[in-house]
Amino acid sequence: MTSGVTPSAQQPIATEGADETGSATVGETGIARFDRRVIVVGAAVFAVLMALSTRYGFQRDELYFLDCARHLQGSYVDQPVLIPVLARVSLWLFGLSLTGLRVWSALAAFATVLICALTARELGGARRAQLLAALGAATMPVVMAADHVLETTSLDILAWSALAFVIVRIGRTGEHRWWPLGGVILGLGLANKHLVGFFALAMFIGALLSRGRRAVLNWWFAAGTAVAAAFTVPDLWWQARHGWATIAMTQALNQENGGPGHIADWIVGQLLIVSLAMAWIWIAGLRFLWRSGRPLWRALVWAYALLFVVFALTTGGQIYYLSGAYVYLLAAGAVAVDQWLHAKRRRVPILAAGTVLTTALILPIVLPVLPPDEVGWTYSLNQDGGEQVGWPELVDSVHSVWTSLPPEQRSGAVIFTGNYSEASAINELGRKVGLPTAISGQNSEWWWGPGTSDASTVVVVASRDVTAADVGRYFTGVREAATVTNPYGIHNDEWGDHIYVCGGLRQPWSQLWPQLRHYD
Repeated sequence: MTSGVTPSAQQPIATEGADETGSATVGETGIARFDRRVIVVGAAVFAVLMALSTRYGFQRDELYFLDCARHLQGSYVDQPVLIPVLARVSLWLFGLSLTGLRVWSALAAFATVLICALTARELGGARRAQLLAALGAATMPVVMAADHVLETTSLDILAWSALAFVIVRIGRTGEHRWWPLGGVILGLGLANKHLVGFFALAMFIGALLSRGRRAVLNWWFAAGTAVAAAFTVPDLWWQARHGWATIAMTQALNQENGGPGHIADWIVGQLLIVSLAMAWIWIAGLRFLWRSGRPLWRALVWAYALLFVVFALTTGGQIYYLSGAYVYLLAAGAVAVDQWLHAKRRRVPILAAGTVLTTALILPIVLPVLPPDEVGWTYSLNQDGGEQVGWPELVDSVHSVWTSLPPEQRSGAVIFTGNYSEASAINELGRKVGLPTAISGQNSEWWWGPGTSDASTVVVVASRDVTAADVGRYFTGVREAATVTNPYGIHNDEWGDHIYVCGGLRQPWSQLWPQLRHYD
């Protein structure tokens, strides 16, 4: 397959074809007119995500984000501030609502589809190429899975896509005045997740390697960098005051997920980011960008290659870290494939049928289309579905144990959980039944800890692997009061949790609390 001619920097690169190819006439900007069918594709993705938003329940990280939203600060151990701010807005607008919380990620999916099509347009794609790019983004398993729930990956993919769009536009037009907009996008992306910063750095290195120094060594680029840096001030201020907690957590995660043993998982995982029927398209996109001869377009190839190696060696178990790059690669591949199809006078029914088939096969794994009691078989492939069930049952179990305590004992008691999700579930879902604020030693929850707490009784929610003897290292008296299950039989992280009632602290809280902190 040939991916088309190398476009010239001075001439329009849009394809002007016959109506049967779906091509549009070239507009005044030298590129094809925008294909409005793309909006329909994006709207369909948004509608599906909203329709399925209440199928199960809150996902574990969503509960934590809601807890973070009630503790707004400059940053957190495990993410910057943007998602908690959005969660706080949702609480203000909609209360404790699945739909109200997940509307942000559904909007991110809609925007990602549009930006993929717009990127294809900037790369010279006519109407069919734009539509093909939109379909490619809309059927990405990682987009469907990440944008079904509110999580940092949802907005991270969007940030990478939008920044790549700006880079592609500057590479096409040579108009460096677009860099401040890129700085805003990068800054917002950094306020959500730090990964996009690695993408920006890799792109900068790629520009230098591609002889694109003039594109990145100018005052407009410096202005964009300054804008992006301004967004990081609250994050850096908080990190400096909290022992650079995110670095410590990242090191712990990399030790767990990185190393040579995970490289094979990383490589295979990259083939699952995009619909299998579309995999060859993003590969064609790499070739198209490299053969373009444009330094900034080549820089995007360098960025992908550099980050592929770095992430494979350091974070191999986190296969989704490079997800955002596949949006611009799909856009480039759509242009290359459309040019090839136009040259061969071929249509795309086989590609369309393959995309529909592979998307249908992946849906039960990435979206809550199955009844909750049938999610168990998908849990090993995608844990998000299983982590959205069982929270009301956990809260009910804790509530039963809590109310079984004599009133005089409850007055001097506290609830401690092994992880932030359990604490957040109790704090968000247990508020309406009168449960007190739970505390935990994990990540940011530790920083909101007991302070000068003098609780003499502790209701401990512990993992199924934590025995009464383990808990007994901190208390003189331990009894198991309940075991957590869920009605669907899904053995998720909370299945089999023990609820212990403990008394007789072996050490004062001031000495015990530092020992309970863990970043992971």
